[in-house]
Amino acid sequence: MTSTHVEWDGTPKTNGLTGNEATPLQDRVDSWMQAHEDLLADDSIAPETASGLPVAPIYTPLDTSSATEERYLEQLGLPGEDPYTRGRRPGGYREKLWVMGQYSGLSTPKETNRRIRNLLAGGQSGFSIALDLPTQNGYDSDHPMAEGEVGRVGVPIDTLQDMEDLLDGIDLSQVSQVRTTANAIGPIAVALFVVAAEKKGASPHDFKVMLQNDVLKEYIARGTFIFPPDKGLQFSVDTVEFCARNLPHWEPIEFCGYHIRDTGATAIQELGIAFGNGMVYMDACLERGLTIDEFAHSAYLFLSANLEIFEEVAKFRAARRIWARLMNDRYGAQNEETKALNIFTYTLGGALRAQEPMNNVIRVAYQALAAILGGVQTLATSSYDEALGVPSDHAAHMALRTQQILAYETGVIRTADPLGGSYFVEHLTDEIERRVFEYLDRVAEAGGMLEAIASGDLQLELSNEAYRQQMRIESGENPVVGLNRFVTEAKTETVRAATIDGVKAEADQLRRLDEVKRRRDGVAVQRSLEALRESALRSENLLPSIIDAVRAYATVGEICGVLVDLWGRYRTSTVI
Repeated sequence: MTSTHVEWDGTPKTNGLTGNEATPLQDRVDSWMQAHEDLLADDSIAPETASGLPVAPIYTPLDTSSATEERYLEQLGLPGEDPYTRGRRPGGYREKLWVMGQYSGLSTPKETNRRIRNLLAGGQSGFSIALDLPTQNGYDSDHPMAEGEVGRVGVPIDTLQDMEDLLDGIDLSQVSQVRTTANAIGPIAVALFVVAAEKKGASPHDFKVMLQNDVLKEYIARGTFIFPPDKGLQFSVDTVEFCARNLPHWEPIEFCGYHIRDTGATAIQELGIAFGNGMVYMDACLERGLTIDEFAHSAYLFLSANLEIFEEVAKFRAARRIWARLMNDRYGAQNEETKALNIFTYTLGGALRAQEPMNNVIRVAYQALAAILGGVQTLATSSYDEALGVPSDHAAHMALRTQQILAYETGVIRTADPLGGSYFVEHLTDEIERRVFEYLDRVAEAGGMLEAIASGDLQLELSNEAYRQQMRIESGENPVVGLNRFVTEAKTETVRAATIDGVKAEADQLRRLDEVKRRRDGVAVQRSLEALRESALRSENLLPSIIDAVRAYATVGEICGVLVDLWGRYRTSTVI
């Protein structure tokens, strides 16, 4: 990764007040702090945010970088204007409500179809397909490595038939956004959607798919990778290039910070790694001959929403400003749509607890509120029983209702960036931006993101931070209600996650896969796989060949197997 090309001297910004202008207010603040020193010295209140950002008892214009009119326009601007600190649209949610979509993947394609259709009938405007672990890792359900994992944490998709069943009866043209967790298999997911639409008599131009397709964070945090990092990167970029040239309204990649944060990272690490990986992808796309305005307008930043409301709001605001400055100063974007960052947010599952699980309803509501106050474009809310297992129908329904109540009953959509101008929030926004650019520069100086991934440095860094945070919880320094604070011995409500007969679901999937293999044209399958091999040897974009293979009902495992034979399957050492 090369330098960010953004000028930053590493010192805290000033608000532009100099000399005698700043003296009266500073004197008043100093006197106030001295007068109330005993009152403010409360050891029971943490002096910093969850990410370690210091928090003072009071904030004034002296603590922001936008106190003067000139600095305001430079740092904040107006909603819908560069640098987009205050939002990517002039009207905020008055102009367009965020897309509401739950994460749905359950045992079999037909059962997942039932869950998605129920949520759409309840007012959901988009949906996300959670894939099971074998599918994400490029294994078919009948592979020995898949045994016991088929359909357990998502839906198995072995062939085109599974995608057809999953989308059965769903009018894709009426859905705002379809998302999927495909990362290592991003191009295969594109092919499955394209060909399944054809089978339904629809066109991929009539609906929109958002693909996660960020394999780099899989090597750092999540683990569903297949190929070595350089080949994984190449495979992901195939997706971005193909969509830019053929499906420009699709959203072919999310630069993911969510999974970084869910390992126990800070907000700074979440943004720093997401932007660092994002620059690797964007640089690779430019090397393919694309211009930044051909593809970056459709990229998303995928972030978590945690419980520290003001830090989270500032994080989303800082992310937009960082993106705008990268687009202007590093990439020279000309299109305003490119400069205005799209943010997809999922409430942080790692903050939910198995103890007193109904408390999670409240936690998710506050997380979602932080995302909305921060101005995100797409929001998925966790279910209260996720700490126990796959969410039940009732829990998924409650998660959707959480968003709807926030949207229609609380008044948060009436004005853009409602916390803009808060001295505290502006201070946190400035501080997060400063620290993220410092983080990016440190990674660049150490050799870049790919080097940091290969060395294991990032994995070790995140492991250390996760350990630090867990120790703070176990010591009680970080309070968690019902876990280490206000713990009660009284019997509480019994909550049960969804009940899945994993053995039966796996047997059903294996039977379905066997039927497809017996019914398909074996010669056509082998021909398509050989064509894929030839395309890979010529270093071509693999999407056209993969679409042909999917159309012939080649399996996900067979397609990945061709590439594993050529590129190898990546193994990583454990970082402790």
